[in-house]
Amino acid sequence: MFSQSFLQMNTIFISILIEALPFVLIGVIISSVLQMFVSEEMVAKIIPKNKFLSVLLAVTLGALFPGCECGIVPVTRRLIAKGVPLHAAIGFMLTGPVINPIVLFSTYVAFGNSWSMVLYRGGISFLVAILVGAILSFQFKDSQLKEELHDHHHHHNDGIWGKIKGTLQHTIDEFFAVGKFLVLGAFVAAAMQTFVKTSTLTSLGHGEYSSSIVMMALTYLLSLCSEADAFIASSFRSTFSETALVAFLVFGPMFDVKNTLMLLGVFKKKFVFYLFTYVSVLVFLLTILIVH
Repeated sequence: MFSQSFLQMNTIFISILIEALPFVLIGVIISSVLQMFVSEEMVAKIIPKNKFLSVLLAVTLGALFPGCECGIVPVTRRLIAKGVPLHAAIGFMLTGPVINPIVLFSTYVAFGNSWSMVLYRGGISFLVAILVGAILSFQFKDSQLKEELHDHHHHHNDGIWGKIKGTLQHTIDEFFAVGKFLVLGAFVAAAMQTFVKTSTLTSLGHGEYSSSIVMMALTYLLSLCSEADAFIASSFRSTFSETALVAFLVFGPMFDVKNTLMLLGVFKKKFVFYLFTYVSVLVFLLTILIVH
């Protein structure tokens, strides 16, 4: 019995890694390109000084970024190192995995070519990111990175081949720095999926409000890739309300087991705790107020 459970856990673990690694790789490549080709002066010119406008711009840019919740963490860290304010970078990080065109299209297909779920998912995610960014802009004044990343200014004059070589080197370094947290997170998620029965959670989800909490907990534990989670959510349509399904679709790409561990590897624990609390509360309240 145990050996069968172990094999199941191993299969889930490998599938999570296979699903997430390409997006992590895309994320660290973009992060490295930012490191080598984008100067602090360029970033300073783009990001508005006004707190609200900087969050609004970052959230809008995040909506155009085809990244997952794992791959976007190293990009966010690099943006902060480049001088992007914490509140703007986090707004970018929260929308990137949810509102990007690939995810919204998969949601449209998964729910039988229905625009309502797409609009709910995109709209609520946008509001959550804006509100979280606004709160953070008043609460935190520094970057909250565990280790400050120091950019080397000399590489901008190394010529194109020097920059390409530097990009490859940064990609390798960052991939291994971020990858260890992905592996640990995938292992924890696989163990939870194997030993915590989904039926246990669904049996608790019959209440008007508890169903949203259960679905948020479920998406956190399952640690699905945002390009695929809509198909999982649609399979619960006969069990859970539309409100709970939207909570599942909005919360999962913003927070799950994998990216929590990755965030803890990049940011200070206190900051991650506050971020998790703000996102959880806002997703719960907004889905009930808007969808219900």
